[in-house]
Amino acid sequence: MTTFVLVPGGWKGSWAYEAVIPLLERAGHTVHALTLTGLRPDDDNATVATANLDTHADDVLRLLDRAHITGATLVGHSYAGMVIAAAADRANGRISRLVHLDAFVPRDGESWWSSANEYFREVIAAGAASTGYAVRPPDGGDPRRRPHPLASFLQAIRLTGAHAQVPRREFVYCSGWEDRTPFTELRIRLQGDPEWQVHDLPTGHDAMHEAPEAVAALLLDG
Repeated sequence: MTTFVLVPGGWKGSWAYEAVIPLLERAGHTVHALTLTGLRPDDDNATVATANLDTHADDVLRLLDRAHITGATLVGHSYAGMVIAAAADRANGRISRLVHLDAFVPRDGESWWSSANEYFREVIAAGAASTGYAVRPPDGGDPRRRPHPLASFLQAIRLTGAHAQVPRREFVYCSGWEDRTPFTELRIRLQGDPEWQVHDLPTGHDAMHEAPEAVAALLLDG
C-alpha cells in the first residue's frame, strides 16, 4: 500500500483534497493532507509574515519524520509543486514518487514569482498591497481560503539535484483554463524529457474538486 502526502496550493489547506482523500483511503492507502504554516486558521500575523518556501518544505519533512514515512508519494497542487520539489531534495531518499498536479516544476534558483505568468504576478501584487507580507485570496473562491505568505511566492528554491533521483516523476496538465494557465511551456518541456511522465486532464485548475475521481484514478495508477 502507498502512503500519499497531499500538499495544497496557494491560499488553501488540507481541505483542498477533501473529495480525493476518501477515494484513496477506500482503495486501502494511507493519506496525509497538509495545511502549510501560515495557512492554518489559528496562525497569527507573525507566523504568516515569516513563513517562506523553506518553512513549507520543512512542514513536509516534519510529517515524514513524525509518521516515520518512507517510500512516499508526494502530491503538490499549483504553488505546492515548489514545496514538494524542495522537500524531495532534502528527504534523503524517502520519496518514491512526485506528482505535480497542475503545479510548478522548478529548477534550481527559480521561484514561484519567476515561474508564474503576468496574470498571476498581478494577482499576487494586488493581493499583497494591503499588508506587504500576506496575499489575500483572489475573489470568488472557497471561503475557507486564507491569506498566503508572500515570502513563499518570492523565495528562490535551492536544489542539489537529489530530487531528480526520485524514481517516478509526473506532471499533470489541466487543459481547461488555457487562457490563464502558466504551465503551457512547462508541459512542452517535460513532454520532451524522458524522465517525466506527462498526463492531461480536461479540467480547470482546481481538478481535485472538478474531477476528484479522475485525480484519484491517476494517483492510484501506480
